[in-house]
Amino acid sequence: MLGRTLAFAATFFIPVVLARVFDPSRFATYKQLFLIHSTVYLIAQVGMATSLYYFLPRAPHSAGRYVANAVMFLGVTGLLGLGALELARPHLALWLNNSELAHYIRWIGLYLFLMMPSAALEIILIARGQYMWASASYLLSDLARAAASILPVLLFHQLDGLLKGLVLVAFVRAVVALCYFKLEFRREFCLDISLLRTQLAYALPFALSVLVEIVQGNLPQYVVAWVSSPATFAIFAVGCLSVPLVDFAASPTSDVMMVRMQESLSAGRAKEVLETWHETTRKLALLFFPLAALVVIAAREIIVLLYTAKYSAAVPIFMVWSMMIPLATLQVDGVLRVFARTRRLLILNLMRLAIIAGLIQWSVAAFSMTGPVLVILLATLAFKTVALLSMRDLLQVRAHGLLPWRNLATVAAAAAAAGGFALAVKVLLTISIFPLLCIVSAVYVAAYALLVWHLNLLSAGERSALADMVRKARGGIGSVLEYGKG
Repeated sequence: MLGRTLAFAATFFIPVVLARVFDPSRFATYKQLFLIHSTVYLIAQVGMATSLYYFLPRAPHSAGRYVANAVMFLGVTGLLGLGALELARPHLALWLNNSELAHYIRWIGLYLFLMMPSAALEIILIARGQYMWASASYLLSDLARAAASILPVLLFHQLDGLLKGLVLVAFVRAVVALCYFKLEFRREFCLDISLLRTQLAYALPFALSVLVEIVQGNLPQYVVAWVSSPATFAIFAVGCLSVPLVDFAASPTSDVMMVRMQESLSAGRAKEVLETWHETTRKLALLFFPLAALVVIAAREIIVLLYTAKYSAAVPIFMVWSMMIPLATLQVDGVLRVFARTRRLLILNLMRLAIIAGLIQWSVAAFSMTGPVLVILLATLAFKTVALLSMRDLLQVRAHGLLPWRNLATVAAAAAAAGGFALAVKVLLTISIFPLLCIVSAVYVAAYALLVWHLNLLSAGERSALADMVRKARGGIGSVLEYGKG
């Protein structure tokens, strides 16, 4: 987590810098190129990289052959991806309504091809317990990617330099990964067709679910690019800015929830499964409800501060998009996976895809660029609702006991009330964007924290832990002051 957080910090400012250097049309070209890359990159893996999480711990004596199979397979699919992108170059430029794409897609294809063999590097390091090296690999790779993306653009103001720099980084990463695989596994790093069949049998069913997830996640952007100009697409892409704290909090919390649920089921303590679900939902709501409210209140300041006033038209899109944050409170995917309802999860993802595909084009005509976001919200809400209905039988509970309804309502009220205080302060102040954002955020956090404390929304253990943190902080400040006097 630390490695990925630091890696994110290294890459977060890539689009922020590019939005300032490029005009919206050229920035849209950058966003579309990497939309294409991410789509093909994730599909082309066919689940082979992540399958190593399953095979390496179970069969360490065959680890080298499993890794060699995966690397070979990824290299072949990367080559196929390069060829497919080369053939589709003129068609993609036409479909995405951007003639500049045809000039750059070849570089994206080469970047894809070179990245594929190293796609499993951090997975292998983690699966073999080399967590520090995995963290370092995440960080160094993304630092290099950030440098290759930002420096050529600042120096030459050209997209070509960025792409060539990324190809060089991908080449170095591929060489380092292949050298590590050979040194780590030595003679065992060789192909094994019988094991490859086993890997494919495991990976392909999950690849279908991943394919549906990728398509439904990226389809709105492709449709917007198809029906609008590159500059308009840039506005839409900025409006769909994701708040990184959501993923940083939701993913590990869901992982912990699944582990505890699995332990409770194994021990025959079915009641604890529901308690774990309620506790996870309550804690995520304490974070995500106020985060959504604050982001909506400060939407204009966030967009203009990061992307300049050129992208102020993205503010309404960003405000609607922020409504996805409270929905992340309901980690229904994790519950269905604990109960091995992966087929139901696939069906729900297909339902979500059908809603998006059926309504996306109409939504653009009816609501302009906020339309696709509204459709995504509708599809996600339908997904979560149907999943919750499925969970009633799994958790053996009625609708009134499925969620901690009273607690969620109180948290929502506290978030809204704190938002009222922050909004009043924002209206009264007439200062520049950065100090305004800092003051409004500080007022919101203080008001929300006071309401949470006085409404007893924290458990006894959480209140005690926070009190200890405050006491330690006071003690540390006091020691520093005493040292200064001395």
